[in-house]
Amino acid sequence: MQNSFIADGILIEALERRSVSLPCENGLFLFRQGEVPTGLYIIHSGAASLLIKAENGDEVAYFTVGAGSILGLPAIIAREPYSLSAIACEHSEVRFVETEAFNELIQEQPSLFPKVLEVLAAEVRSARLVLTGFLGKLGSRPSRIF
Repeated sequence: MQNSFIADGILIEALERRSVSLPCENGLFLFRQGEVPTGLYIIHSGAASLLIKAENGDEVAYFTVGAGSILGLPAIIAREPYSLSAIACEHSEVRFVETEAFNELIQEQPSLFPKVLEVLAAEVRSARLVLTGFLGKLGSRPSRIF
């Protein structure tokens, strides 16, 4: 999962021009699973920890992503709550892009949209790999989920 959120440099540069810096000297909770999205976050340097919890509150996944990662993209694209929580690690440099600024950027530069789709596709692939690994540990026969 570590490289799943890393975006093309051209996309990062375009987003950073519309971003503001967030101080993360002691770490910073960027967003919580279930919150309404306000924008996306770019890990400029350092790292962030990502946490996914089940409905019962049990932690089901925890991993770290590094510089070049974009966090919160599925939420602002789908206009749905964040599907995980993100915490910037101490001394990381994080940039924030409001949803409106992101939408304006995509309208003005539609050539960036395939780069956005690359990040989303990488996240989907990684999620499937995590799910496959989790189900493999259960050792059960395939069953229908739906």
